[in-house]
Amino acid sequence: MSSERPVYMGPRLKRLRRDLGLTQADMAADLEISASYVALLERNQRPFTADMLLRLARTYKIDMAELAGDGGEEYTARLEAVLKDPMFADIDFPQLDTADVAISYPGFTEAMLRLYTAYREEQLALADKDTAPRVDGSSVDPDAADPVAQARRFLAARRNSFSSIDDAAERLAESVNSHESMTAHLNDKHGLQVRRLPADVMMGATRRLDRHRRQILIDDQLDNASQRFQLALQLSYLELNDEIDSVLKEGSFATESGERLTRRALTSYAAAALLMPYSAFAKAVELRHYDVEALARQFGTSFEQTAHRLTTLQKPGQERVPFFFIRVDPAGNVSKRLDGAGFPFARHGGACPLWSVHQAFRSPRQVVTQWLELPDGERFFSIARTVTAGGGAFGSQQVERAIALGCAAEHADRLIYTRDRPDISPENATPIGVTCRLCHRTKCRSRSAPPIGRQILSDDNRQSNTPFGFSHS
Repeated sequence: MSSERPVYMGPRLKRLRRDLGLTQADMAADLEISASYVALLERNQRPFTADMLLRLARTYKIDMAELAGDGGEEYTARLEAVLKDPMFADIDFPQLDTADVAISYPGFTEAMLRLYTAYREEQLALADKDTAPRVDGSSVDPDAADPVAQARRFLAARRNSFSSIDDAAERLAESVNSHESMTAHLNDKHGLQVRRLPADVMMGATRRLDRHRRQILIDDQLDNASQRFQLALQLSYLELNDEIDSVLKEGSFATESGERLTRRALTSYAAAALLMPYSAFAKAVELRHYDVEALARQFGTSFEQTAHRLTTLQKPGQERVPFFFIRVDPAGNVSKRLDGAGFPFARHGGACPLWSVHQAFRSPRQVVTQWLELPDGERFFSIARTVTAGGGAFGSQQVERAIALGCAAEHADRLIYTRDRPDISPENATPIGVTCRLCHRTKCRSRSAPPIGRQILSDDNRQSNTPFGFSHS
Protein backbone atom coordinates (compact mmCIF):
# COMPACT_ATOMS: atom_id res chain seq x y z
CA MET A 1 0.00 0.00 0.00
CA SER A 2 1.29 3.46 -0.86
CA SER A 3 2.39 5.60 2.08
CA GLU A 4 1.88 8.85 0.18
CA ARG A 5 -0.73 11.17 1.62
CA PRO A 6 -3.51 12.48 -0.68
CA VAL A 7 -3.00 16.03 -1.93
CA TYR A 8 -5.82 18.54 -1.46
CA MET A 9 -5.45 21.94 -3.09
CA GLY A 10 -9.02 23.15 -3.44
CA PRO A 11 -8.53 26.82 -2.43
CA ARG A 12 -5.51 27.11 -4.72
CA LEU A 13 -7.42 25.65 -7.66
CA LYS A 14 -10.27 28.06 -7.03
CA ARG A 15 -7.87 31.01 -6.85
CA LEU A 16 -6.15 29.90 -10.07
CA ARG A 17 -9.50 29.61 -11.85
CA ARG A 18 -10.57 33.06 -10.75
CA ASP A 19 -7.21 34.56 -11.70
CA LEU A 20 -7.70 33.10 -15.18
CA GLY A 21 -11.22 34.53 -15.37
CA LEU A 22 -12.82 31.08 -15.84
CA THR A 23 -16.05 29.53 -14.64
CA GLN A 24 -16.11 25.98 -13.32
CA ALA A 25 -17.66 24.89 -16.61
CA ASP A 26 -14.88 26.63 -18.58
CA MET A 27 -12.16 24.91 -16.58
CA ALA A 28 -13.94 21.57 -16.82
CA ALA A 29 -14.02 21.88 -20.59
CA ASP A 30 -10.32 22.79 -20.73
CA LEU A 31 -9.34 19.84 -18.55
CA GLU A 32 -11.84 17.42 -20.13
CA ILE A 33 -13.58 16.62 -16.86
CA SER A 34 -17.04 17.41 -15.50
CA ALA A 35 -17.94 20.73 -13.86
CA SER A 36 -19.15 18.83 -10.80
CA TYR A 37 -15.69 17.23 -10.44
CA VAL A 38 -14.09 20.71 -10.53
CA ALA A 39 -16.49 21.74 -7.77
CA LEU A 40 -15.53 18.68 -5.69
CA LEU A 41 -11.83 19.44 -6.14
CA GLU A 42 -12.32 23.07 -5.08
CA ARG A 43 -14.19 21.99 -1.93
CA ASN A 44 -11.39 19.53 -1.04
CA GLN A 45 -13.84 16.64 -1.41
CA ARG A 46 -11.54 14.97 -3.91
CA PRO A 47 -7.75 14.76 -3.82
CA PHE A 48 -5.55 15.78 -6.72
CA THR A 49 -4.07 12.97 -8.75
CA ALA A 50 -0.74 13.17 -10.55
CA ASP A 51 -2.64 13.12 -13.85
CA MET A 52 -4.76 16.11 -12.79
CA LEU A 53 -1.67 18.10 -11.77
CA LEU A 54 -0.10 17.37 -15.17
CA ARG A 55 -3.26 18.46 -16.96
CA LEU A 56 -3.30 21.74 -15.05
CA ALA A 57 0.37 22.40 -15.75
CA ARG A 58 0.09 21.64 -19.46
CA THR A 59 -3.24 23.37 -20.07
CA TYR A 60 -2.45 26.64 -18.30
CA LYS A 61 1.35 26.66 -18.75
CA ILE A 62 2.09 26.86 -15.03
CA ASP A 63 4.93 25.43 -12.96
CA MET A 64 3.85 22.38 -10.97
CA ALA A 65 6.17 23.21 -8.06
CA GLU A 66 4.69 26.68 -7.86
CA LEU A 67 1.17 25.30 -7.88
CA ALA A 68 1.94 22.68 -5.24
CA GLY A 69 3.81 25.11 -3.00
CA ASP A 70 1.76 28.27 -3.23
CA GLY A 71 3.19 29.76 -0.05
CA GLY A 72 2.24 26.72 2.03
CA GLU A 73 5.57 26.54 3.83
CA GLU A 74 5.46 30.21 4.79
CA TYR A 75 1.84 29.98 5.95
CA THR A 76 2.68 26.87 7.97
CA ALA A 77 5.65 28.58 9.64
CA ARG A 78 3.61 31.70 10.43
CA LEU A 79 0.71 29.68 11.84
CA GLU A 80 3.05 27.54 13.95
CA ALA A 81 4.62 30.73 15.37
CA VAL A 82 1.18 32.06 16.34
CA LEU A 83 0.16 28.78 17.97
CA LYS A 84 3.20 28.97 20.27
CA ASP A 85 1.48 31.79 22.15
CA PRO A 86 0.88 30.76 25.79
CA MET A 87 -2.84 31.45 25.18
CA PHE A 88 -2.95 28.20 23.18
CA ALA A 89 -0.71 26.18 25.54
CA ASP A 90 -3.52 23.85 26.68
CA ILE A 91 -4.60 22.99 23.12
CA ASP A 92 -2.89 20.18 21.24
CA PHE A 93 -1.95 21.23 17.71
CA PRO A 94 -0.02 18.42 15.97
CA GLN A 95 2.49 19.84 13.52
CA LEU A 96 1.03 17.77 10.68
CA ASP A 97 -2.46 19.16 11.33
CA THR A 98 -1.12 22.72 11.34
CA ALA A 99 0.52 22.13 7.96
CA ASP A 100 -2.69 20.62 6.59
CA VAL A 101 -4.72 23.66 7.64
CA ALA A 102 -2.16 26.14 6.29
CA ILE A 103 -1.81 24.40 2.93
CA SER A 104 -5.40 23.36 2.35
CA TYR A 105 -7.11 26.46 3.72
CA PRO A 106 -4.88 29.48 3.01
CA GLY A 107 -7.82 31.89 3.26
CA PHE A 108 -8.73 30.67 6.74
CA THR A 109 -5.05 30.76 7.74
CA GLU A 110 -4.70 34.37 6.55
CA ALA A 111 -7.83 35.30 8.54
CA MET A 112 -6.39 33.64 11.65
CA LEU A 113 -3.07 35.49 11.25
CA ARG A 114 -4.83 38.84 10.81
CA LEU A 115 -7.00 38.26 13.88
CA TYR A 116 -3.97 37.32 15.98
CA THR A 117 -2.07 40.43 14.86
CA ALA A 118 -5.08 42.59 15.74
CA TYR A 119 -5.31 40.84 19.12
CA ARG A 120 -1.62 41.52 19.84
CA GLU A 121 -2.02 45.15 18.88
CA GLU A 122 -5.00 45.58 21.22
CA GLN A 123 -3.11 43.79 24.00
CA LEU A 124 -0.29 46.30 23.73
CA ALA A 125 -2.74 49.20 23.60
CA LEU A 126 -4.39 47.89 26.77
CA ALA A 127 -1.01 47.61 28.49
CA ASP A 128 -0.30 51.22 27.61
CA LYS A 129 -3.52 52.55 29.13
CA ASP A 130 -3.36 54.62 32.29
CA THR A 131 -6.13 53.38 34.56
CA ALA A 132 -6.01 56.44 36.82
CA PRO A 133 -9.63 57.61 37.07
CA ARG A 134 -10.80 61.09 36.08
CA VAL A 135 -13.00 63.14 38.33
CA ASP A 136 -16.04 61.76 36.52
CA GLY A 137 -14.85 58.20 37.18
CA SER A 138 -13.73 57.41 33.61
CA SER A 139 -10.18 56.31 32.82
CA VAL A 140 -7.54 58.25 30.91
CA ASP A 141 -5.45 56.93 28.04
CA PRO A 142 -2.57 59.42 27.65
CA ASP A 143 -1.23 57.45 24.66
CA ALA A 144 -4.42 57.78 22.62
CA ALA A 145 -2.98 60.84 20.89
CA ASP A 146 0.70 59.93 21.30
CA PRO A 147 2.06 59.20 17.80
CA VAL A 148 5.27 57.61 19.13
CA ALA A 149 3.28 55.14 21.26
CA GLN A 150 1.06 54.31 18.27
CA ALA A 151 4.07 53.53 16.08
CA ARG A 152 5.72 51.44 18.80
CA ARG A 153 2.54 49.43 19.28
CA PHE A 154 2.24 48.75 15.56
CA LEU A 155 5.84 47.45 15.36
CA ALA A 156 5.66 45.47 18.60
CA ALA A 157 2.43 43.70 17.60
CA ARG A 158 4.27 42.39 14.51
CA ARG A 159 7.57 41.72 16.33
CA ASN A 160 9.21 44.30 14.05
CA SER A 161 9.25 41.75 11.22
CA PHE A 162 7.69 42.32 7.79
CA SER A 163 8.33 39.48 5.35
CA SER A 164 6.71 41.19 2.36
CA ILE A 165 9.03 44.20 2.71
CA ASP A 166 12.04 41.91 3.20
CA ASP A 167 11.21 40.00 0.01
CA ALA A 168 10.66 43.15 -2.05
CA ALA A 169 13.84 44.75 -0.71
CA GLU A 170 15.82 41.61 -1.53
CA ARG A 171 14.60 41.72 -5.13
CA LEU A 172 15.47 45.42 -5.34
CA ALA A 173 18.95 44.71 -3.90
CA GLU A 174 19.57 42.25 -6.74
CA SER A 175 18.63 44.96 -9.25
CA VAL A 176 20.91 47.48 -7.53
CA ASN A 177 23.79 44.98 -7.49
CA SER A 178 23.51 44.62 -11.26
CA HIS A 179 24.72 48.23 -11.48
CA GLU A 180 28.06 49.63 -10.40
CA SER A 181 26.51 51.27 -7.35
CA MET A 182 23.27 52.52 -5.85
CA THR A 183 24.04 55.91 -7.37
CA ALA A 184 24.28 54.31 -10.82
CA HIS A 185 20.96 52.50 -10.26
CA LEU A 186 19.24 55.76 -9.31
CA ASN A 187 20.62 57.40 -12.43
CA ASP A 188 19.78 54.55 -14.82
CA LYS A 189 16.34 53.67 -13.39
CA HIS A 190 15.04 57.07 -12.31
CA GLY A 191 17.22 59.59 -14.10
CA LEU A 192 18.35 61.02 -10.77
CA GLN A 193 21.84 62.31 -10.01
CA VAL A 194 23.29 62.31 -6.51
CA ARG A 195 24.97 65.48 -5.27
CA ARG A 196 26.72 65.94 -1.93
CA LEU A 197 26.46 69.51 -0.68
CA PRO A 198 27.71 71.45 2.38
CA ALA A 199 25.43 71.66 5.40
CA ASP A 200 24.81 75.40 4.97
CA VAL A 201 23.50 74.79 1.44
CA MET A 202 21.28 71.93 2.66
CA MET A 203 19.66 74.35 5.15
CA GLY A 204 19.02 71.80 7.89
CA ALA A 205 18.15 68.87 5.61
CA THR A 206 20.08 65.61 5.59
CA ARG A 207 18.57 64.47 2.30
CA ARG A 208 16.33 66.19 -0.22
CA LEU A 209 14.79 65.06 -3.49
CA ASP A 210 14.85 67.91 -6.02
CA ARG A 211 12.36 66.67 -8.61
CA HIS A 212 12.73 69.78 -10.77
CA ARG A 213 16.48 69.31 -11.29
CA ARG A 214 16.25 65.51 -11.04
CA GLN A 215 18.74 65.38 -8.18
CA ILE A 216 19.08 63.77 -4.77
CA LEU A 217 20.93 66.14 -2.46
CA ILE A 218 22.89 64.68 0.47
CA ASP A 219 24.62 66.48 3.34
CA ASP A 220 28.34 65.92 2.74
CA GLN A 221 29.06 65.88 6.48
CA LEU A 222 27.42 62.46 6.80
CA ASP A 223 29.77 59.50 7.10
CA ASN A 224 29.75 56.81 4.40
CA ALA A 225 27.32 54.51 6.22
CA SER A 226 24.85 57.34 6.80
CA GLN A 227 25.08 58.51 3.18
CA ARG A 228 24.37 54.99 1.91
CA PHE A 229 21.43 54.69 4.28
CA GLN A 230 19.96 57.99 3.07
CA LEU A 231 20.22 56.82 -0.55
CA ALA A 232 18.60 53.51 0.43
CA LEU A 233 15.80 55.46 2.13
CA GLN A 234 15.17 57.52 -0.99
CA LEU A 235 15.21 54.41 -3.16
CA SER A 236 12.72 52.75 -0.80
CA TYR A 237 10.36 55.71 -1.14
CA LEU A 238 10.68 55.47 -4.92
CA GLU A 239 10.37 51.72 -5.45
CA LEU A 240 8.97 50.06 -2.32
CA ASN A 241 6.02 52.34 -1.62
CA ASP A 242 3.40 49.76 -2.58
CA GLU A 243 4.76 47.15 -0.16
CA ILE A 244 5.08 49.72 2.63
CA ASP A 245 1.55 51.06 2.09
CA SER A 246 0.17 47.51 2.02
CA VAL A 247 1.67 46.78 5.45
CA LEU A 248 0.56 50.17 6.79
CA LYS A 249 -3.07 49.44 5.88
CA GLU A 250 -3.09 46.66 8.48
CA GLY A 251 -2.84 49.24 11.28
CA SER A 252 -5.38 51.47 12.95
CA PHE A 253 -4.05 54.88 14.00
CA ALA A 254 -5.67 57.46 16.27
CA THR A 255 -3.75 60.33 14.69
CA GLU A 256 -2.28 61.21 11.32
CA SER A 257 1.08 61.79 12.99
CA GLY A 258 1.04 58.24 14.35
CA GLU A 259 0.48 56.87 10.86
CA ARG A 260 3.25 59.05 9.43
CA LEU A 261 5.74 57.97 12.08
CA THR A 262 4.89 54.33 11.42
CA ARG A 263 5.33 54.83 7.69
CA ARG A 264 8.72 56.41 8.38
CA ALA A 265 9.69 53.41 10.53
CA LEU A 266 8.61 50.97 7.80
CA THR A 267 10.60 52.88 5.17
CA SER A 268 13.68 52.76 7.41
CA TYR A 269 13.05 49.03 7.76
CA ALA A 270 12.96 48.74 3.96
CA ALA A 271 16.20 50.74 3.61
CA ALA A 272 17.96 48.46 6.10
CA ALA A 273 16.60 45.41 4.27
CA LEU A 274 17.99 46.84 1.04
CA LEU A 275 21.47 47.34 2.51
CA MET A 276 21.38 44.08 4.46
CA PRO A 277 19.20 41.68 2.39
CA TYR A 278 17.52 39.06 4.54
CA SER A 279 19.02 35.87 3.07
CA ALA A 280 22.59 37.17 2.93
CA PHE A 281 22.40 38.86 6.32
CA ALA A 282 20.77 35.86 8.03
CA LYS A 283 23.58 33.65 6.72
CA ALA A 284 26.26 36.14 7.77
CA VAL A 285 25.01 36.49 11.35
CA GLU A 286 25.44 32.77 11.92
CA LEU A 287 28.90 32.68 10.34
CA ARG A 288 30.05 35.65 12.42
CA HIS A 289 28.21 34.58 15.58
CA TYR A 290 26.26 37.85 15.78
CA ASP A 291 29.38 40.02 15.96
CA VAL A 292 27.80 43.43 15.36
CA GLU A 293 31.03 45.25 14.48
CA ALA A 294 32.15 42.56 12.01
CA LEU A 295 28.71 42.50 10.37
CA ALA A 296 28.74 46.30 10.07
CA ARG A 297 32.07 46.16 8.22
CA GLN A 298 30.85 43.40 5.92
CA PHE A 299 27.70 45.27 4.85
CA GLY A 300 29.07 48.82 5.02
CA THR A 301 26.60 49.88 7.69
CA SER A 302 26.92 51.56 11.08
CA PHE A 303 26.93 49.75 14.42
CA GLU A 304 23.45 51.07 15.22
CA GLN A 305 22.00 50.22 11.79
CA THR A 306 23.35 46.68 12.10
CA ALA A 307 22.10 46.21 15.66
CA HIS A 308 18.70 47.52 14.59
CA ARG A 309 18.58 45.03 11.68
CA LEU A 310 19.31 42.15 14.07
CA THR A 311 15.93 42.74 15.76
CA THR A 312 14.09 42.05 12.48
CA LEU A 313 15.29 38.51 11.70
CA GLN A 314 12.03 36.69 12.45
CA LYS A 315 10.91 35.79 8.92
CA PRO A 316 8.78 32.63 9.26
CA GLY A 317 10.88 29.55 8.58
CA GLN A 318 14.13 31.55 8.60
CA GLU A 319 14.18 32.87 12.17
CA ARG A 320 17.40 33.82 13.90
CA VAL A 321 18.09 34.85 17.51
CA PRO A 322 15.28 37.18 18.68
CA PHE A 323 16.71 40.43 20.06
CA PHE A 324 15.44 43.48 21.89
CA PHE A 325 16.91 46.95 21.30
CA ILE A 326 16.89 50.22 23.21
CA ARG A 327 18.55 53.60 22.64
CA VAL A 328 19.01 56.18 25.40
CA ASP A 329 20.67 59.56 25.77
CA PRO A 330 22.92 60.58 28.70
CA ALA A 331 19.86 61.84 30.60
CA GLY A 332 18.22 58.43 30.35
CA ASN A 333 15.55 59.41 27.84
CA VAL A 334 14.51 56.49 25.61
CA SER A 335 14.45 57.53 21.95
CA LYS A 336 14.00 54.08 20.38
CA ARG A 337 12.73 50.78 21.72
CA LEU A 338 12.13 47.53 19.84
CA ASP A 339 11.29 44.16 21.31
CA GLY A 340 11.54 40.83 19.56
CA ALA A 341 12.75 38.84 22.58
CA GLY A 342 10.00 39.21 25.15
CA PHE A 343 11.84 41.78 27.27
CA PRO A 344 9.39 43.66 29.54
CA PHE A 345 10.25 47.25 28.71
CA ALA A 346 8.71 49.95 30.87
CA ARG A 347 5.91 51.54 28.86
CA HIS A 348 6.59 54.90 30.45
CA GLY A 349 9.76 56.41 31.91
CA GLY A 350 13.32 55.16 31.69
CA ALA A 351 14.99 51.79 32.21
CA CYS A 352 16.69 50.42 35.31
CA PRO A 353 19.83 52.46 36.19
CA LEU A 354 21.72 49.23 36.97
CA TRP A 355 21.56 48.22 33.31
CA SER A 356 24.93 48.73 31.60
CA VAL A 357 23.38 50.76 28.77
CA HIS A 358 23.51 53.71 31.18
CA GLN A 359 27.16 53.09 32.08
CA ALA A 360 28.27 52.75 28.45
CA PHE A 361 28.95 56.49 28.29
CA ARG A 362 31.95 55.94 30.60
CA SER A 363 33.74 53.86 27.95
CA PRO A 364 32.80 55.36 24.57
CA ARG A 365 32.75 53.08 21.49
CA GLN A 366 33.52 49.97 23.56
CA VAL A 367 31.14 47.00 23.74
CA VAL A 368 30.03 46.36 27.33
CA THR A 369 28.53 42.95 28.15
CA GLN A 370 26.18 42.13 31.01
CA TRP A 371 23.90 39.37 32.26
CA LEU A 372 20.56 40.67 33.57
CA GLU A 373 18.12 39.02 35.95
CA LEU A 374 14.55 40.26 36.37
CA PRO A 375 12.64 39.97 39.65
CA ASP A 376 10.84 36.85 38.39
CA GLY A 377 14.21 35.13 37.81
CA GLU A 378 14.18 35.38 34.03
CA ARG A 379 17.64 36.12 32.60
CA PHE A 380 18.78 38.01 29.52
CA PHE A 381 22.18 38.73 28.00
CA SER A 382 22.88 42.29 26.86
CA ILE A 383 25.59 44.20 25.03
CA ALA A 384 25.77 48.00 25.11
CA ARG A 385 27.83 50.58 23.24
CA THR A 386 27.75 54.29 22.55
CA VAL A 387 26.99 55.61 19.06
CA THR A 388 27.24 59.14 17.69
CA ALA A 389 25.15 61.15 15.28
CA GLY A 390 26.00 64.44 13.66
CA GLY A 391 29.45 65.98 13.61
CA GLY A 392 31.45 65.52 10.43
CA ALA A 393 33.07 68.95 10.56
CA PHE A 394 34.67 71.20 13.16
CA GLY A 395 32.01 72.93 15.24
CA SER A 396 29.17 70.71 14.01
CA GLN A 397 26.85 69.50 16.74
CA GLN A 398 27.38 65.86 17.70
CA VAL A 399 24.89 63.78 19.66
CA GLU A 400 26.04 60.80 21.69
CA ARG A 401 23.67 58.03 22.67
CA ALA A 402 23.98 54.49 24.00
CA ILE A 403 22.27 51.47 22.54
CA ALA A 404 21.71 48.04 24.06
CA LEU A 405 20.99 44.82 22.21
CA GLY A 406 20.00 41.70 24.08
CA CYS A 407 18.43 38.26 23.95
CA ALA A 408 16.95 35.67 26.27
CA ALA A 409 19.38 33.41 28.16
CA GLU A 410 18.66 30.32 26.03
CA HIS A 411 20.10 32.04 22.93
CA ALA A 412 23.15 33.66 24.51
CA ASP A 413 25.57 30.81 23.70
CA ARG A 414 25.14 31.57 19.98
CA LEU A 415 26.68 35.02 20.43
CA ILE A 416 30.40 35.67 20.08
CA TYR A 417 30.25 37.85 23.21
CA THR A 418 29.70 34.84 25.49
CA ARG A 419 32.20 32.44 23.87
CA ASP A 420 35.36 31.60 25.79
CA ARG A 421 34.40 34.13 28.44
CA PRO A 422 34.58 32.44 31.84
CA ASP A 423 34.58 35.91 33.42
CA ILE A 424 30.94 36.44 32.52
CA SER A 425 28.32 33.97 33.69
CA PRO A 426 24.53 33.99 34.06
CA GLU A 427 25.12 33.02 37.68
CA ASN A 428 26.60 36.51 38.19
CA ALA A 429 23.67 38.31 36.58
CA THR A 430 22.89 41.86 37.70
CA PRO A 431 19.49 41.99 39.40
CA ILE A 432 17.47 44.72 37.67
CA GLY A 433 13.86 45.82 37.55
CA VAL A 434 11.64 46.95 34.71
CA THR A 435 11.15 50.34 36.30
CA CYS A 436 11.36 51.52 39.91
CA ARG A 437 7.59 51.80 40.31
CA LEU A 438 7.17 48.11 39.38
CA CYS A 439 10.33 46.73 41.03
CA HIS A 440 10.04 45.32 44.55
CA ARG A 441 13.77 44.89 45.21
CA THR A 442 13.63 46.85 48.45
CA LYS A 443 17.40 46.83 49.07
CA CYS A 444 18.32 48.63 45.83
CA ARG A 445 20.36 51.79 46.47
CA SER A 446 19.73 53.06 42.94
CA ARG A 447 15.98 53.33 43.43
CA SER A 448 14.45 56.63 42.32
CA ALA A 449 10.83 55.97 43.35
CA PRO A 450 9.04 53.61 45.76
CA PRO A 451 7.26 50.60 44.25
CA ILE A 452 3.51 50.63 43.91
CA GLY A 453 1.73 49.07 46.88
CA ARG A 454 4.50 49.26 49.50
CA GLN A 455 4.14 51.26 52.70
CA ILE A 456 7.07 53.64 53.36
CA LEU A 457 8.41 53.58 56.92
CA SER A 458 8.99 56.69 58.98
CA ASP A 459 12.66 57.65 59.42
CA ASP A 460 12.20 59.57 62.72
CA ASN A 461 14.33 57.08 64.62
CA ARG A 462 16.12 55.12 61.92
CA GLN A 463 17.49 56.08 58.50
CA SER A 464 17.70 53.28 55.93
CA ASN A 465 20.83 52.93 53.78
CA THR A 466 18.52 52.84 50.75
CA PRO A 467 16.48 55.81 49.47
CA PHE A 468 13.30 54.39 51.04
CA GLY A 469 12.53 52.12 53.97
CA PHE A 470 9.55 49.77 53.62
CA SER A 471 7.31 47.81 55.89
CA HIS A 472 7.22 44.05 55.43
CA SER A 473 3.47 43.86 55.20
